[in-house]
Amino acid sequence: MQIQVNSNHTIHTGESFERWASTELNESLARFKNDITRIEVHMSDENGDKQSADHKRCMMEARLAHREPLAVNHHAPSQDEAFRGASDKLKRLLEHTLDKLRDHRSRESIRREPDPEAL
Repeated sequence: MQIQVNSNHTIHTGESFERWASTELNESLARFKNDITRIEVHMSDENGDKQSADHKRCMMEARLAHREPLAVNHHAPSQDEAFRGASDKLKRLLEHTLDKLRDHRSRESIRREPDPEAL
């Protein structure tokens, strides 16, 4: 699972934030490592120099093998809180989406040929 951290010109993430973010995502999403090819993290400051309550934004996009990407956003007062909020949202979305797919695959089809040994 590849992790890429990006930021726009209004916020500086730095190498230490990128290492921390990569470690956090690898740990919290380890269960999905075979399903995810890449995670892109986009950090931004929505208001630039102006101060407001939830001006830091984190958008995360998980690229899944053979599926459409999943994306979430989270706004918070700090870069750390925005990242953690988006990470939690992404984990819940992945659990819901991938568990639903696995459940759908595990159901038996009524169009399947009967097993001759079971008769």
